[in-house]
Amino acid sequence: MRELSITPTITVTIGRHTRIYYAFVTSAPADLDAPATMTLYAATFADVVGLAADPTTHLSHRARTPARLVLVDAIELAWQRARYRGNNHLFLRADPVLVGLNTLQHWLWQRLQAPIATEVHA
Repeated sequence: MRELSITPTITVTIGRHTRIYYAFVTSAPADLDAPATMTLYAATFADVVGLAADPTTHLSHRARTPARLVLVDAIELAWQRARYRGNNHLFLRADPVLVGLNTLQHWLWQRLQAPIATEVHA
């Protein structure tokens, strides 16, 4: 469990429900996400891997593949890790300095305020 203690986190409370989310960098597509997993940032692996705690994981053959910074609900963390890794995708903890609480709050607010692509406008 030591990995969790240095993984950036954000606590979200809506009404009487409080959840803890952990920040990770992954090469997995969104269709492998658990229901509560949220993408905060998406770009090429070369761009996103700089947010990972272990920069030595940059592999040149992955440079142009899609990658994301995601928030994973603590309740779904073990399942999410197994699903990504079981499908041969990277699942790297985010750097706690680069992706600290202020950064997570900022990106989460941006994500929550973004218009939903499936909205119907009259």
